[in-house]
Amino acid sequence: MRNILKGYLRLARPANLPTAAADILAGVAIAGALSHDFIDFDAKTKTMLLVFASVFLYAGGVVLNDVFDLDLDKVERPERPIPSGLIPLKSAAVYGTFLLILGILLAFFCGPFSGFISIVLAFFIVLYDSFSKKDGLLGPLNMGLCRGLNLILGMSILGGAAQWWYAAIPLVYIFAITLISRGEVHGNNKNHIIWAGVLYNLVILAVIILIMSQTDNILQAVPFLALFAFLVLKPLVRAYHTNSPENIKKAVIAGVLSLIVLDASLAVGFSVWWYGLLLLLLLPLSIFLSKLFAVT
Repeated sequence: MRNILKGYLRLARPANLPTAAADILAGVAIAGALSHDFIDFDAKTKTMLLVFASVFLYAGGVVLNDVFDLDLDKVERPERPIPSGLIPLKSAAVYGTFLLILGILLAFFCGPFSGFISIVLAFFIVLYDSFSKKDGLLGPLNMGLCRGLNLILGMSILGGAAQWWYAAIPLVYIFAITLISRGEVHGNNKNHIIWAGVLYNLVILAVIILIMSQTDNILQAVPFLALFAFLVLKPLVRAYHTNSPENIKKAVIAGVLSLIVLDASLAVGFSVWWYGLLLLLLLPLSIFLSKLFAVT
């Protein structure tokens, strides 16, 4: 029984879930909710609803990803819960679907607009899992779109998303990570790594320009962006010089977990320094969980 429960946990990628929560907290800051009586009970409740909605949507997505990847995982990752026989395929499909539905319901409790965004997000999650990930361009674009929609879900806390185009930042960033992951099994992806490096730097530049054009908080955002650049570029350079599956996987993991730092950079740019530090506390939690559960 203990192994089965752990198998269900492994399917949900616990180490990745804090990154979903970070998207929401960044979106809440961008929406300006911290200047709308954020300490109010209603605002706190809506924030928590959106955080859990996002976490369940993400978890459901990665579970269903393994459901659709069964045949491939039998060859490349036979140790995973479904191909190893620990979790039956049908049970995993029900589990993933339940998590998606739960995430949508929680979003609707926050408000109708949040519920609508969650439905759109769930659609693109399933689209990625079942179809688009097989395409070299459409897959990374779809994955990035899911992250962008997750940021918009956080912005929806006030019933709208006037800054929806900010979602282009996580879209481009996740596109870059997905490009890197193409070589995670077999290596030999130097071209993808070069493009990912270009996209990483464009993301950093975009965040700087966005914050400087909208707020006066660039100085308090700079340390967060510097940390972000260090965390993602160092393993990327190593993966380029030694283009092995092991180094590529480390670059992918660094990219996924560092999404928290990117979100913290955005959050502090549109709020206050302590809120960015609060969000940054999700990073050690995610790193700790990554020691216990697979990230990719």
